[in-house]
Amino acid sequence: MDERRSGSTPEAPRERLLRYGPQVLRSDELLAVILQSGNKTASVYELSSRVLAHVNGVYGLLDTQVEELVAIPGIGLAKALQIAASVELGRRIVQKPVVQKPQIRSADDAAEYFMDRLRHLKKEHFVTLHLDTKHCIIGEEVASVGSLDASIVHPREIFKAAVKRSASAILCLHNHPSGDPTPSAEDIAVTRRLCEAGRLIGIDVLDHIVIGDGQFVSLKAQGYMQ
Repeated sequence: MDERRSGSTPEAPRERLLRYGPQVLRSDELLAVILQSGNKTASVYELSSRVLAHVNGVYGLLDTQVEELVAIPGIGLAKALQIAASVELGRRIVQKPVVQKPQIRSADDAAEYFMDRLRHLKKEHFVTLHLDTKHCIIGEEVASVGSLDASIVHPREIFKAAVKRSASAILCLHNHPSGDPTPSAEDIAVTRRLCEAGRLIGIDVLDHIVIGDGQFVSLKAQGYMQ
């Protein structure tokens, strides 16, 4: 029987988590544990389901802002901050630093490194990897958030950070929220502009990878970076 209809208390997910571990709980139950309680008009289960429906599932929480959460009926500032803090904590755990710097040997390496971080985002994120002479990652930067546009992804800003880190090369990635990684005309134009700028200042642009949902396209492999 569904706990939400059986009259069980909001503590039920906590008891299940304690007894069996968090892996057995549904996403709405995990969120109910984070929210802790409901309010006068809705139970904690209803609030958690409402949040997940609003952001189109648990992955939608990855780039949902506090302001968006507060706009959901029943989610005040305190609960919105609880959710935001929990999501960010999970993000930091996933992005834990490694002792040895990852080396990018191919487009597959770069795509694998970023696939799970970019594939579910609802907005386009343009990321630049800064690489040393052995193509090991020495830094990364989110250059823009939003639709890819030459006026937003400006070579001056892209290479400013690369020069500051003494990068030998950069590799660019961005996601398509649609899930289809097919490069657009703007993707190609931005890539060529960055390649030209890189040649002028002596920093190689190794590739520009478009991330989709579980798939990717390398603009270098497609012949757009010759």
